Amino acid sequence: MSVFAIADLHLSLAPDVDKPMDIYGHRWHDHVRRLEENWKRMVTDDDTVIIAGDISWALKLEDAKYDLDWVDSLPGHKVMYKGNHDLWWNGITKLNKMYDTITFVQNDCFAAEDFVVCGTRGWLTPDNDDFKEADEKVYKRELLRMKSSLDAGKKYIENLKAQDKESDAYHEDELELIVVMHFPPVSKTASFSGFQQLFEDYGIKHVIYGHIHGEEGFKNAIKGNHHGVIYDLISCDHLNCKPMQIERSEKTETE
Repeated sequence: MSVFAIADLHLSLAPDVDKPMDIYGHRWHDHVRRLEENWKRMVTDDDTVIIAGDISWALKLEDAKYDLDWVDSLPGHKVMYKGNHDLWWNGITKLNKMYDTITFVQNDCFAAEDFVVCGTRGWLTPDNDDFKEADEKVYKRELLRMKSSLDAGKKYIENLKAQDKESDAYHEDELELIVVMHFPPVSKTASFSGFQQLFEDYGIKHVIYGHIHGEEGFKNAIKGNHHGVIYDLISCDHLNCKPMQIERSEKTETE
């Protein structure tokens, strides 16, 4: 049983939604077919797939349902986080009643195999050249949502530890908190955002995110090890329509 992740499916399967992605470059050519083939080849029904936002171009849930039905038909349990284009996303309780193989996560955490997954949509960070005064409120709200999710994840692990303490069934290194975002946690690699401060405060070692597209975007996006945290860009075009398997972070000698 494995955990995979991908973002930015940008589906538009509803008859009234016309959003072809191949106009954005060769990486998007026939991307739905390619994604389906790779997904079915790599993922089994026992696996979990994290989808980090921008799932459907639809504006209304009735249209997004065509895309959600398609995702539902694929192997594995899907864990969805909201992206900035998911305007159909409304009413978390209602959404979570729709499918047995899809969990929609908001201000909470989700346990999958060796991981407790925390996260939020995110937003432009203050180091972004396009950051305006109006973005400040949204940015701070997303920081609070990230903290809320991390607190939920930490509490989940602490509760498991308390339940299993007497039987010695729990070991502290069995579960790892990881973070999923739609937006990148920082706009410029050399900068340091409030999200990254939270990662440091909560001991996060692995962050996955989407939203960034195109060769220039890929080149400038934060990737690899920064301040002790591994960052992976998982947008669909960056992964060439192949879900990425999530591996446990290696422990450092000081941990």
